[in-house]
Amino acid sequence: MVFYTPKRIIPTTFKAISTRSRCLATKVAPKEKDEGSIADVFASLSGDKAVELPQRFSDLKKEIWKDSIIETWRDVLAKLKPELEEVAAIGSEAIPRLPYHQIKNGTEKDIVERIKKVGSVVVEGGVTKTEALKWKQSIRDYASANKDKVKGFPADDVQVFEFYHTVAQTQARCHPALRDTQQFLLDLLHVSDPQSEISLGSLISYYDRLRIRKPGDAQFALGPHIDGGSLERWEDPGYRSCWEHILNGNWKEHNPFDVSPRLNAQFDLYGAAGGCSVFRPFQGWTSMSEVGPHEGTLRVLPIDLKLATAYIILRPFFSPVRGPEHLDFNDWKLNLDSTDFPGSSQGRTQELNIHTHPHLQLDKTMVSAPRLSPGHSDVVHAVESEHQGKGDSSVLYIPAIPLTVNNAHYLRDQVSRFKQGLPPSDFPGGEGESQFIGRQKAEDIEAGPSRQLLGLEAFPYPPKATPGAKRTIDKSNEILFS
Repeated sequence: MVFYTPKRIIPTTFKAISTRSRCLATKVAPKEKDEGSIADVFASLSGDKAVELPQRFSDLKKEIWKDSIIETWRDVLAKLKPELEEVAAIGSEAIPRLPYHQIKNGTEKDIVERIKKVGSVVVEGGVTKTEALKWKQSIRDYASANKDKVKGFPADDVQVFEFYHTVAQTQARCHPALRDTQQFLLDLLHVSDPQSEISLGSLISYYDRLRIRKPGDAQFALGPHIDGGSLERWEDPGYRSCWEHILNGNWKEHNPFDVSPRLNAQFDLYGAAGGCSVFRPFQGWTSMSEVGPHEGTLRVLPIDLKLATAYIILRPFFSPVRGPEHLDFNDWKLNLDSTDFPGSSQGRTQELNIHTHPHLQLDKTMVSAPRLSPGHSDVVHAVESEHQGKGDSSVLYIPAIPLTVNNAHYLRDQVSRFKQGLPPSDFPGGEGESQFIGRQKAEDIEAGPSRQLLGLEAFPYPPKATPGAKRTIDKSNEILFS
């Protein structure tokens, strides 16, 4: 299952969450990061205390501010209430479910519209339970064979592994069902400018970690968050342009599936330990275990993506008059003098909770994924704080990512590191798996689509390629193979 969100995935069940905001790779060699783990990405996991932001962030609010934002804020708060009430009432049923055979044979229009509205989907089937469980056992054998070198979080009982180059991960990344699902998701996107340098018909692989979470674990508790930077959403002019309609008083015109504005965004201005340097529209969990609610699974906020995004973008401009528990429009005031951007900090992921973003009522509206079987990151998502199940909760992180020129630069570096067994440049550095026994070798990967998405073979033009897509492919092939 695979679970996708506008930015993540899962085996035997595909859960898609689309996240239209991911970082762009630079053309220079990326700076090597220090060793670390996933805890370095989240202030809530690292235990770091909140730090007051510099005065320039108050100046930034005043620079962005337009009087029309007040009425936009009023409208957004009014629209949130019924949306949240519905999600609180129906729970996991708010997350669309899609059988894999519909991806192959045709998907009903209403399901597509639901996916685009809430930015998440569970795709069931495609990867067999036998395949997914075989991947998990292969990973366990790999960890056992290299037990003195294994790193991850928590350090004393690793459950989020700093593994990127296992045979199982490579097999999953290249699996035809995952490729089909990723292409289905990328087909939901479009370019408003046909000259935009992106090929939505050309998949690439972004190497990420994996997780085998044990029953009873309460340490790997990721609260509600959105990937793709935090302060960068407002601070970077290119990134800020993605919210142009929201900041100009026309939030309903915001189109989270138009990727053209995203291509100029900088999602990591601070060299974050887990900052993503590629444009990553959909994240994905591929499940390697039978897991359901309260068993350490993923949680999402499945409300109107436009509405949730508008609220999050407008939130820093306002503060409560009495306390955050008072939610009416009249209980909040304009606050441009404060440097506070709630849940945002330099070099970290955007986090949310009932205090920083009270109107979202996250204690009631974050819903767990439905039961999954083995096999936009604008979306708010979280990991259940405690695994109360009897078996492990295991996932591979395999997103859906298109080819762009900047992504090709990252892919070239990823290929080099893959061949050496080193961590990808977006992740904590060190010797990684370079001395590991049994890691995946590039020469063992079959020719064709698998080698293409891994950056080991040239990309062909896909059907109906735009002028920008063809130019992207030509430039990318030159970057990768010249």
